[in-house]
Amino acid sequence: MARNESLFREVNERIKQVNQHFQTDEEADFICECGDDDCTQPVGLTLDEYEGVRRRSTLFAVVPGHVEADVERVVEQTERFVVVEKTDPEAAAIAAADDPRA
Repeated sequence: MARNESLFREVNERIKQVNQHFQTDEEADFICECGDDDCTQPVGLTLDEYEGVRRRSTLFAVVPGHVEADVERVVEQTERFVVVEKTDPEAAAIAAADDPRA
């Protein structure tokens, strides 16, 4: 599950780069970073909101309702997205190791 979330994070890094090129303050459709490998639901975030999620390797942006309470906790919630933090030590270690910004 953690590897899947890290893969979606990498895809979202590319989406951010494209949107940053256009220098827009509007929401962009990122991909839900939940652990469900079949999920491709869009998560609407501004670039600033996305950067807030990326401030720590263990944070991920997911669609409301996609929280896995046994391995993560909610740190922020809006109508459009939920920011979760990995609390399971193994999942947190994988998230940190696979962080493209680390």
